[in-house]
Parts: sequence; structure tokens; C-alpha cells
Amino acid sequence: MRIMTVGASQGLGRAFIEGLGNKGDHLIGVSRSVPTRLPERAGIEIDWIAADLAAPERAAATLAEAVEASGLDVLIYNLGLWESRAFEPDYRFLADSPAEIQHIVTVNVSGAILLIQALLPALLRSRSPRIVLTGSTSALPGHGRPEVAFSATKFALRGIAEALREGFREQRLAVTCLQLGHLNTEDGLGVPPERAAQRGNGELIPMHDVVQLVRTLLTLSPSAYVKEVVMPAIGDARF
Repeated sequence: MRIMTVGASQGLGRAFIEGLGNKGDHLIGVSRSVPTRLPERAGIEIDWIAADLAAPERAAATLAEAVEASGLDVLIYNLGLWESRAFEPDYRFLADSPAEIQHIVTVNVSGAILLIQALLPALLRSRSPRIVLTGSTSALPGHGRPEVAFSATKFALRGIAEALREGFREQRLAVTCLQLGHLNTEDGLGVPPERAAQRGNGELIPMHDVVQLVRTLLTLSPSAYVKEVVMPAIGDARF
């Protein structure tokens, strides 16, 4: 299986590179620059491609060319920028600059659409093509958050997923949205999951759980898919 993770340099994206795949699989990490040292995993090939989704047309062309010959089975679009003061008590929409808003929309929405369009020819050659979009509970009705640009772009992912499923149902393209709550990105997969779960007192989701969830999605047969997963932290009173 060939799996590409966009936004793989740190946090959840890095955890996907470190935790997904089995012996014989090929993982491709994508970020603005190539890390000085790539993860090493026995029996799993790991490559890295530098691409900046702030320039989505150029990035999409680069990544499409990279997989044109060898194909692709899974695309994980894990990019999701937010406002500089997002999730802070002093966040104010009126303080967001137009440039910042446009940058968020470009990476979170235009980047996803243009990249998927460019990679679909390679994906659709797979026996079981899958796309996983990392969304947020901020895309759900009643999410109770004031961040306008971030919330709007995460709502947009649901629309992208719905349209892709209808447009490529005959090709059995499986598209899943992960609507995730606040993550514990401080404790990597090297930290025991029991310890990672203690951080945040139930208000943060260990990345181990998300990786395990995606591993399960990738084991489904070509006749099944999961449309959407809502995963808030157990202590998130909004849900």
C-alpha cells in the first residue's frame, strides 16, 4: 500500500508516518521542507517530498508527478491552519487580517481541492482508493467556537467529501472526514498511550487513538468505507 500524508512534519501528520503502514508498504510524507532525518521503520519504505500548499497549483503538480508512475492508494490531507489567536480567550474575528484569512482558506480549501484533483488519476488506479480528510469538531453544528476562517474551511471539507463520493462512486472512491476535537500533540507515539491520555485531564485526545482509527479505516475491504468519524475528547462538554 502506498500512503501519502500531507502535513507530515509534526504533530498528527508525523504520527501518521510513524504509526501507519505494514511491512512492504510505502509511506510518502509531504511538508514545506524535507526533515533532516527521516523516520526509519523496518520493512516500510519512507520517502519525503517538499511542497508548499500555500502555492497549491505548483504543489499539486509536484506531487502528481511524483506518484504518476508508481500510483497511490491513500491520500491523507492533514493540513489545517488556524488563526494566530485561535482557541485563545482573547481571539477576536475583527482582529484577523485579510491576508491571514486568505492564507487559511488557500491552504485548507484550495490546497485540498487542487491536490485531490491532481492526484485522482493515480488514486483511481488503485484497487481500493481512499482519501482521509482531517477535519475538526469546529465543522459540526453547535460547535461553540468563534474562529470564523478555521471553522468555515473545516465545514468546506465536508462539502468536498460529499461531492467526491458522488462524482466517483462508480470507481469506489472512499472518502472519510475525521472530525477531531483538541489533540494532545505533545506526546508522540513513543509515549505510552496510557500516559498520553492523562495529559489534559480528559480534554485532549492522544494521537495514538487517531492513528489507530486510521489504521482500521485502511483495513476495510473495497466494498466498505466510513463516511465520517466524530471524535471529541471525553471531557469536551460541547459534545
